[in-house]
Amino acid sequence: MQPKQHIMHLPVYQPGKPIDAVKRELGLTEVIKLASNENPFGCSPKAKEAIVAMADQTSIYPDGAAVELTEEVAKFWNVDTNQIIFGAGSDEVILLIARAFFVPGDETIMATHTFPQYKHNAEIEGAKIVEVPLDENGNQNLDAMLAKVTDKTKIVWICNPNNPTGTMHTHEEIAKFMAAVPSSVLVILDEAYAEYNTTGQYPDGLALLRQYKNIILLRTFSKIYGLAALRIGYGIGHPDVIRSVNQVREPFNTTSFAQKAALAAIRDQAFIDSCREQNAAGIRYMQAEFDKLGLSYFEAHGNFIMVDVKRPAGQVFEALLRKGIIVRGGHQLGFPTKIRVTVGSQEQNEKFIAALESVLKEVPVQV
Repeated sequence: MQPKQHIMHLPVYQPGKPIDAVKRELGLTEVIKLASNENPFGCSPKAKEAIVAMADQTSIYPDGAAVELTEEVAKFWNVDTNQIIFGAGSDEVILLIARAFFVPGDETIMATHTFPQYKHNAEIEGAKIVEVPLDENGNQNLDAMLAKVTDKTKIVWICNPNNPTGTMHTHEEIAKFMAAVPSSVLVILDEAYAEYNTTGQYPDGLALLRQYKNIILLRTFSKIYGLAALRIGYGIGHPDVIRSVNQVREPFNTTSFAQKAALAAIRDQAFIDSCREQNAAGIRYMQAEFDKLGLSYFEAHGNFIMVDVKRPAGQVFEALLRKGIIVRGGHQLGFPTKIRVTVGSQEQNEKFIAALESVLKEVPVQV
């Protein structure tokens, strides 16, 4: 049996260490996971009620078109229902976009470093990857990305805020990019962490979509909505573009549990507002503590911070792990002296900072 030759080099995704496994391996009674940018406050109570209410319907296939949820999301964003496509997380929408548009030899442009599923799915479809380094502040270099566009370019990926750095592009910056990119090039604006933004400068993707047909906005219920375990996200685009993506979507790709929970969650914006406020407070606290420790960090606009610990990231990751704190080591992300830490509850943040202070004394500075 011989798989496709061009996928033989692809790495298998390595998820963060699960809490129970860390407890068993290290003999710990308490472990705090701040590695996967999950919502420490869970999901809306209304979403929990919706999940429980579905328990007696597990034998029934879900609505393959997610009609009720599509109507609610369309109403929320004031778009037409034929402008929306759902997936098992926005990850699957990325997969569907790659499946719908790439043929071998197409080129696709993205930052180095950014969300890895863009590259992964493009490579599976045989596209040529064109990567553009981040600037020194962890920002995607939009001008340099634009300069890489050729007549073979099919898709440009912009993660905003960018994962793993947390940096953000303003509306003015994205609008300038869209005005310059050819209309034949599809631009994916991945806005998985958009709901956490508090700057007032975040791009109005819907306004841009009304002006440009060649945009897909990606959103997810995994982050601030707290439904990561149910795997549901969506894309918003021009009806013609979304129809093309829908043509390669598998039937029943989102579950009834996920649809009903998302429906309840999007109707509870008071919960989202509360999570946003607590996250912003957490960012302020952690950045102030990093300042006290003399550590630099990228400006954070999601629910995570990438901080330079000035030491080998792998060693810091392991030392924090032994203290019951799971973070994402930058050695796995292309940042050898940085770690990415999710903003948790205030109690979790304080325990992380205390553990980090101790680890910084244990692990020598990298010269």
